Amino acid sequence: MKDIVYFDLETQRSFGDVGGAKNKDKMGISVGVAYSTRTGQYHIFGEDQTDALVDMLLKADLVVGYNHIYFDYPVLQGYTILDLPNQTLNLDMLIEVEKVLGHRLKLDSLASATLGTGKSADGLDALRWWQEHKKTGNLEPLMKIAEYCCYDVKVTKEVHEYALKHGHLKYNDRNGNPTQVDVDWS
Repeated sequence: MKDIVYFDLETQRSFGDVGGAKNKDKMGISVGVAYSTRTGQYHIFGEDQTDALVDMLLKADLVVGYNHIYFDYPVLQGYTILDLPNQTLNLDMLIEVEKVLGHRLKLDSLASATLGTGKSADGLDALRWWQEHKKTGNLEPLMKIAEYCCYDVKVTKEVHEYALKHGHLKYNDRNGNPTQVDVDWS
């Protein structure tokens, strides 16, 4: 069976905290999540488990994410000497949709129009939860990050599966009109 790994991570620090987007490798990982079609399970990784996450990505037949090439992988580069974009087979849905449309769409925009459901929170919430966890040592905020990241991976997986089945994704254009973008990811 082909192992498709759907992947996302949340960071400890924002762009502002590390001096801008050029320093993604200094943002730190609070939580990484991967869903493997081979295992049929979500796998949650803390910062001390990034080697296992990188190993899972390297072994995957295909890694699917949303902006993982230009965000998640550069963040992971702070933990490995491997060249993840070139040592893994990838489908970055953000990049592929942008190629067709000529502009970027948020995952939430595609998910809301395509699946009728959006994201459960945003990255700023995850940063606040991380800070709360670091200040208090309480594990509840860390669990909120893991839950949020798992939900993002689930949405990524469902958007990808919809595209495979239907050959398109839906979104609302800049005027709020429903439209679709054709994709061929088979």
